Amino acid sequence: MTKTSTRLFDRKILGDAIRASFWKLDPRVQLRNPVMFAVYLGSILTTILWLNSLSGSTGESSTFVLGVAMWLWFTVLFANFAEAIAEGHGKAQAASLKKSRTTVIARKIANKADRITEEVSATDLKIGDIVIVKAGETIPADGEVIEGVASVDESAITGESAPVVRESGGDRSSVTGGTRVISDWLIIQVRTLPGQSFLDRMIAMVEGAKRQKTPNEIALAILLAALTLIFLLVVATLLPFSIFSVEVSGQGRAISLTVLVALFVCLAPTTIGALLSAIGIAGMNRLSQANVIAMSGRAVEAAGDVDVLLLDKTGTITLGNRQATRFIPASGTTEKELAEAAHLASLADETAEGRSIAVLAKKQFGLRGRELEHIQPHFVPFSARTRMSGVTLDGHSIRKGAAEAVETHVRSLGGFLPEDVRVAVQEIAKSGGTPLVVSRDDKVLGVIELKDIVKGGIKERFAELRQMGIKTVMITGDNPLTAAAIAAEAGVDDFLAEATPEAKLSLIRDYQKGGRLVAMTGDGTNDAPALAQADVAVAMNSGTQAAKEAGNMVDLDSNPTKLIEIVNIGKQLLMTRGSLTTFSIANDVAKYFAILPAAFAATYPALKALDLMRLSSPSSAILSAVIFNALIIIALVPLALKGVAYRPVGAAQLLRNNLLIYGVGGLIVPFMGIKAIDVMLTLMRIA
Repeated sequence: MTKTSTRLFDRKILGDAIRASFWKLDPRVQLRNPVMFAVYLGSILTTILWLNSLSGSTGESSTFVLGVAMWLWFTVLFANFAEAIAEGHGKAQAASLKKSRTTVIARKIANKADRITEEVSATDLKIGDIVIVKAGETIPADGEVIEGVASVDESAITGESAPVVRESGGDRSSVTGGTRVISDWLIIQVRTLPGQSFLDRMIAMVEGAKRQKTPNEIALAILLAALTLIFLLVVATLLPFSIFSVEVSGQGRAISLTVLVALFVCLAPTTIGALLSAIGIAGMNRLSQANVIAMSGRAVEAAGDVDVLLLDKTGTITLGNRQATRFIPASGTTEKELAEAAHLASLADETAEGRSIAVLAKKQFGLRGRELEHIQPHFVPFSARTRMSGVTLDGHSIRKGAAEAVETHVRSLGGFLPEDVRVAVQEIAKSGGTPLVVSRDDKVLGVIELKDIVKGGIKERFAELRQMGIKTVMITGDNPLTAAAIAAEAGVDDFLAEATPEAKLSLIRDYQKGGRLVAMTGDGTNDAPALAQADVAVAMNSGTQAAKEAGNMVDLDSNPTKLIEIVNIGKQLLMTRGSLTTFSIANDVAKYFAILPAAFAATYPALKALDLMRLSSPSSAILSAVIFNALIIIALVPLALKGVAYRPVGAAQLLRNNLLIYGVGGLIVPFMGIKAIDVMLTLMRIA
């Protein structure tokens, strides 16, 4: 997959984000985030207080009030900026997808009997319409291939330059509007309405237009809103207390509204409140950068909490294409003689299995390709009807294929299938391998054993998942004996053999009844029920329409191992949110020691003992805390967008690391930052 990544702070995205920061000052937009809406109201109030202080009747420095008002506005703008930057990355990806949309004329089949076609606009197609698309033409709408087989260029959607085969009647019958047929032809039945195609949904998702908050995010938003309300009530009651204290003691002065607003903004969880939306959008963007389209934010959230992974064996745990592992000669035939015949029969075989036979023959006997131009061989390609392939060379007919097919072939020539070959075929089949029988004329030479090869490094990946507390389950149609052998070699925790759609669905439900969150991948119609039941369901883009509609994510690369990457992205999103929440709350504790003693120094002189930072003056302390509160948001924007680095370790260690780095760091950084700002303000004689 060839991707073009957008820089974190691309110049165009920066410019658009700055403009959006001001546009988002609309009260209707601000109201979506209760924490920042409270800061927004505080900014308006302090601006009014500044205008009032210009008359000099309030007894409060207009410079101080202006400073507080300006930095509160900056706090709101920086929060808008963080969200706009995250949205900008999504829109940049969506823009590249929009370029692939062109006006397409569809050739609709009006009469199925004689295939009379009429040209219509793709936007006029309806569900159920049948169209024909030939080489060089663009597929007008999402649909299912009902006839034909062709190579399709899907680079407009996936970025992958290699064409893929689409054909009727299998798990690769789904086609996407906007892709292009590059060979042969396809007859397609339309499955979506204009504006509801897969490409349209992709664009909407990466733009974030339909992004819904996840339950975890909603719970955190409620917590932040509750904390904001509590601090608001606490701060509101401080004013009458200070007025009462001044009246009773007859000394000092009551706390001002400006200081109260500053105190509220600094104590409220503004840091995480400002970055919460950006974190969620950035998580969606990271998925789309991995070429995965999430159909809901809930799926992204669930990916971080998954503790059971169901993985197909073929293509995920194994290489997907079986490899030749040994030659088993028939009685009276040498292994080299069998290898030579198998090698000749595979010269024109471009499949992975055919190439693996040539590699094994070269490795064991040093066999290489022969110069065949002068001999003029006749190659016989594999077909589903004959289930054989081979070559006619030097007057000899060499064939390789399924045992039954080769037996029928040699019997037609007067030969037979030797008993030792029949036994070898049965043993290979029982062990889960694939036997290919090789013959020359009427003589059977022996058997080639093809086996599933476990992917390199997959065992280590499963060990990492085990460290994360995730159980891996291999799903396969193999018999239990073969499944157990491959499961042991791959290092998975469990397996489901001879899997049927009902068995997959039952397994997922059993795990969910036990309180587990389940993720799985699938591409076929038979996977659809299980995908619909799974908490995180990743459908392959190359799969059927039923699978894509049942899943809540679609992998454009059709790579089943992408599920592991999706889980990592989900966990990174949760970790980023948790880390910044810890940092924000720790910040509030530190800012308490900066602003509270300064705010009440005139009313309660004894509180001066809590001024641990020894700030130069009450006004400098308050303004320093407000400035730090604004700057820390913008400083954390890159972390919110890129995410906290995730390592597969246990939950206890993750918690310790989180508290040590972001908890202790959140306590120390404000002390250093506020003190530094206080020194600068004192030197500049601003406060």
